[in-house]
Amino acid sequence: MALRGNLRDFTITQLLNLINLASKTGTLVIDGASEQAFVSFREGKLSYARIGKEDGSLASVLYKSNKINANQYKAIIERSGKMTDKELGLLLINAGYVSREDILLNLQTYFVDQIRRLFTWVEGVFSFEAEMFPPEDRINVRLDLENIIIEGSRQLRELEQLKDEIPSLEMALKFTERPLTNVNLSVDEWKVVKFVDPKNTMSQIAKTNKLSEVEVRRIVYGLLQAGLVELVRPANAPLPQAAKPLAPHEVEEKKNLVNKLIGRIRSL
Repeated sequence: MALRGNLRDFTITQLLNLINLASKTGTLVIDGASEQAFVSFREGKLSYARIGKEDGSLASVLYKSNKINANQYKAIIERSGKMTDKELGLLLINAGYVSREDILLNLQTYFVDQIRRLFTWVEGVFSFEAEMFPPEDRINVRLDLENIIIEGSRQLRELEQLKDEIPSLEMALKFTERPLTNVNLSVDEWKVVKFVDPKNTMSQIAKTNKLSEVEVRRIVYGLLQAGLVELVRPANAPLPQAAKPLAPHEVEEKKNLVNKLIGRIRSL
């Protein structure tokens, strides 16, 4: 199956569905607007995923999921040297830090989170490389795609609905007259709220906080519904140019045209 094309023609969920139905083995390489993604499969099942230069090492994944603490993470980085993730995993299991199930479950969660980020990619080109496999030093998983595809389809529908409510991320936000006292906001909501300023567009806020298009739209929609913020033109955006006044002869021509149209309608 030669799979190569543009994300404008195929969504990520459609690509996953094709790979799942054909039980393909290989790597889907996606060149997005600013990052490159690698998603590997074995017989139609997800085995590995990485976006950009993000550190997806086992130590980093376990640290981010609070399976090891900061001191343990630092010690592992200092002592592991050229140790592969597979060797490190075996070492951690034998030392009693984590179980085999802990490792697989946290890697699965991490890889699925990478796929979730891809669901919002609408620009870029892709190719399926049947001879490309995940790095040999990394631990692979074996995860069914069905639930991931269903979640991706739901996320795309949500994005379309949010686009209807917030058509452009190049608009800015400002606080309404309602005070922020006694308002319970989530961590992600606070990330957005602290950058609310007519000078900051929503796309800039999203980039600063590493939020996806879906995430920032969802958060802003909630803040709009709560009456805490409102959409405004960015403070540094150029004002729309005023329409050029018509010359006297153009005014007369337009008036004659209107009169002709009115006469034609009356004669019908």
